Amino acid sequence: MAIDPDTKAVLDMIRLAGRPPFETLTPDEARQAYAASRKILQSPPEDVAESRDTTVPGPLGSIGVRLYRPVGTAASDILPALIWYHGGGWLLGDLDSHDVPCRRFANAARCRVIAVDYRMAPEHVFPAAVNDCAAVTKYVFDNAASLGVDPSKVAVGGDSAGGNLAAVMALMSRDGTLPPIAFQLLIYPATDMTMTTVSSTTIGPGVPLTSATMKWFIDYYAKGHETDWRASPIRAASVAGTAPAMVLTCTHDPLRDEGIDYAKRLEREGVRVVHLHYSDQIHGFIGMGRLIRAADQAIDMMARALKQTLWPPGPVS
Repeated sequence: MAIDPDTKAVLDMIRLAGRPPFETLTPDEARQAYAASRKILQSPPEDVAESRDTTVPGPLGSIGVRLYRPVGTAASDILPALIWYHGGGWLLGDLDSHDVPCRRFANAARCRVIAVDYRMAPEHVFPAAVNDCAAVTKYVFDNAASLGVDPSKVAVGGDSAGGNLAAVMALMSRDGTLPPIAFQLLIYPATDMTMTTVSSTTIGPGVPLTSATMKWFIDYYAKGHETDWRASPIRAASVAGTAPAMVLTCTHDPLRDEGIDYAKRLEREGVRVVHLHYSDQIHGFIGMGRLIRAADQAIDMMARALKQTLWPPGPVS
């Protein structure tokens, strides 16, 4: 299958570096390897008007969050917001790992971004991440005025494991467990942990996320709970009535088929959805903008969709 020349160069670089698959490492070793790759792969961080770390109350203690405000706005401005849940297989990543895309989303969509540092496996297994993300999401609505957020224009989003959590938040919002969400941005989301699709079992060595790596993540996070809809949102009885969605998928990805299936199900059950598919990309490419030009292009397209939904018709300064 076709692959973007930029992406092929990245894959060649990873192969020559001899980076071991995550599933051959301990969780701490995997975290160190994941963090080390950021400096090489990510675009330079954009300036924003504000980036501030704080904490919010959670079910088992404080949860770290990072608050972003876009360039050209004042602290007193009331803005739409994107609550961001980072990817990394519910085991890797933190506020720093996705700082670059959060900054770009804030500026390009002209919204506040609230990034969530939820608890992760193996120290905290399912449903810890769900509970933390729900707690922060509710906090944003309950404290919208002090955060400078318009509560009628709050979106949720994330990549991979974060896309999984965003889809679950959208379902919880639909069910009334959380306040109404305006938009869900699902970037190569994990939607089915039973691993029964073709792509979930056939993506082998040569790309950063393989089927074996995905199984390793799932076993650490949700083993024994794979059919719970809070782990596998595609297994919810219905997805009707959830927020309008944008779903990004790519071909060279174990999560390809379940992401495509989720986008189709959303459409089939009456949800407005835009499905953006990259036939020549790999899982994780939006975090590789220093070397893969399509990464920032994809973020900008998603940000335009987000801006169109969260801002009323007419010019936005």
